[in-house]
Formats: sequence, structure tokens, C-alpha cells
Amino acid sequence: MALSKSINIKGSIFSTVNKLVTETGAIDLSLGKTDFPCPEKLADMAAMYIRSGYNNFAPHEGISELREVISERVQGMYNHFYNPETEITITAGPIQAIMTAISTSVKDEDEVILFEPAYESYAPAISLNGGRPVYVALKQPNFHIDWEEVRKMITSKTRMIILNSPHNPTGAVLSESDLIQLQHLTNGTNITILSDEVFESIVFDNNTHQSVSKFEKLASRSFVVSSFGPVFNINGWGLAYILAPEKLMNEFRRIQQFQIYNVNTPLQYALSEYLRTEDSKKDISEMYQGKRNYFNRLMGDSLFRIIPSQGSYFEVLDYAAISDESDVDFTFRLASEFGVGVIPVSAFMHEKNKQKLVRICFAKNNETLEKAAERLRMVPSLK
Repeated sequence: MALSKSINIKGSIFSTVNKLVTETGAIDLSLGKTDFPCPEKLADMAAMYIRSGYNNFAPHEGISELREVISERVQGMYNHFYNPETEITITAGPIQAIMTAISTSVKDEDEVILFEPAYESYAPAISLNGGRPVYVALKQPNFHIDWEEVRKMITSKTRMIILNSPHNPTGAVLSESDLIQLQHLTNGTNITILSDEVFESIVFDNNTHQSVSKFEKLASRSFVVSSFGPVFNINGWGLAYILAPEKLMNEFRRIQQFQIYNVNTPLQYALSEYLRTEDSKKDISEMYQGKRNYFNRLMGDSLFRIIPSQGSYFEVLDYAAISDESDVDFTFRLASEFGVGVIPVSAFMHEKNKQKLVRICFAKNNETLEKAAERLRMVPSLK
């Protein structure tokens, strides 16, 4: 009798925390929900296309107008040309893109290297396709990759390496040196790279996002996932895209056609038009860096140790000076006793660990950040 491959996949703590926040009325710093509106011009364009009848099926790879403007923007940012006809596909959000890319590449007994803490969708997708996740811990204090350790973990069974930069949950970013080392490690192998670059537009402290698309030898073996959600505050639209050389993309599209039939048609047209406006090119890094800095100043006299985010709108707080509780128990205490919702970093780990870390989202208006910081400053030592 065949057993379901889902039997070893644990449930998500995100829904549990979301329910806890709702029940307690806590300030929600847990999920990646921004307090900021979708650009009015983009919303108007979406409404216009809906009213104008753009409501039937789109090509399963996405409308050509959107793929063309993505190609132009990516070439402008990273000096790499992706053919919009054969190397760019629109997806129903980044998670679908990630799941399909893994399904495209990973088969029974294949090994996939991923870095922990790791976004919760990676390991289940690997397991569901018969692969084996191989975990490499990011090194504190700044959650960097030890490439020598990665080299030792690569075997003849290694099929894929998954990157995530800017990183969720830690906010760490990869450097040019990181990608050069990855390029050296993968030269002469059949390893595919899956690079989750959803937060590519949010990088701080005068740093530049290092996309695998910048590195020819990496780009030739990589899927690159990005999203419009964090940039325009439209995570709920479920629109993302994936880049890959034609050989990989052919296989990706072959799988995707049986997973989804259509990505929201009028919203694709709205985005394709909006991306050609000057409004769409505003740099949002400065705004989010200001939010990070403001929150961190507000937390200055708290007992939490802040590990400053280098990118994305997530940041990690170390509570080791406050409590010896597990991060899950501490998360429940913060919500129920102090009225702040956070995510335990163990939600991004495959095994229980003793780290005292929680993730917060600072994509909030100043009033929300002020109230949350005020409550967090009130948390005493519980030891």
C-alpha cells in the first residue's frame, strides 16, 4: 500500500500564531502584512482592466506584455537578458514558483542543500518530490554562510541548492563574495540553483542586491524567483515571476501547466502597464530602512538584543536575556501577556533548537511600531 508523502510534513505555526493574535488582540508584528496601501494608480489600472473585460484566461506562461517589461527591468538591474518568450514565466505567487521549480528538478533520493533558518515552504516541497533536505546552519552573529561547510555537504546526489536573499526570517543578505564562492563550488556539477529573491528591492545601508542573474555561470543553472508583492504592497494579488534559461524553463512550464491553469488576467495587464511608469521605479529601500531604524531606536532600552536587518522588512530579536523558555512558549507569552504577536524562529528550523530568537515585521506605520515597542520595552527578565 502506497503511503502519502505528506505524512511527515508538520503543520504551519503561522496559522496558529495568526489565530493567537486575533484571539488576544495583540499588535501583529508576526506576518509579512504591510500597513501601506497599493499605489492608487495601480489600483485604478486594475479596476479599469476588470471593467474593460480582461477577465478570460491568459496564456499559462503569462501575458507577453508583462514578460517583456520584466525582461527589460531585469536587464537594466543585473545586465542579464532573459528572453521573455522562453525564459520568463508569470506565476501565482512566489510559493507556487518555488514549489514548481523544486518539482521540476528534484526526484527520488536527490539531495537539496538549504540554509537554516529556512522559509517553511522549501523542505516540504523537497520531501513531497521524494528528495532529501540537507541542512546547513547560517552562522551567527550575522547569519552568514560557511562555504567550506557547504563544500563538504555536496555529494554525487546533490541536485539543488536553495538560496534566499534578502533572507526571511533573518534579514541577512548575500554578498558578491558569497556568489563568487557558490559559482566556484558548482562549476563542473549538474547542481541547479533555486534563488528566492522576493525581497530584492529592499536592501539597506547602501548595499546592492546581489542576484544570481549577475553571474553568468550561476544564471545558466538557476531558477530566480521574484515578486511584485513586497514592492507595491500587493501580496494578496498572488502575482510573481520566475526566470531561468530556456532548458530549465521548458521543464518548469511543462509542470506548471498541470498545477495551475491561469494567473489573474486583469492584474497582469495592470502590472504590465504600471511597470512602465516612473512611479513604479521608486526606491523603497530608503523607506523601509527608516522603519527599521525607527523601531530599533524605540527598542533601545529594552532587554531584547536586536540583530539588525540588512534587507527585507523582517528582523530577528534575541530574548536570551529575558527568558529561558522555548521560542514557541515565549511567543505565546508575548501575545497573551504583553499584547505583541511575533513568530518563533524555530518555525524555520527542522529540529527543536535552543536559540532564543523571534522574528518581527517592521512594515508598519509609526504608531503601530511605537505601541509595539512600548509593550516590548515593558517585558521584564522572566528568569
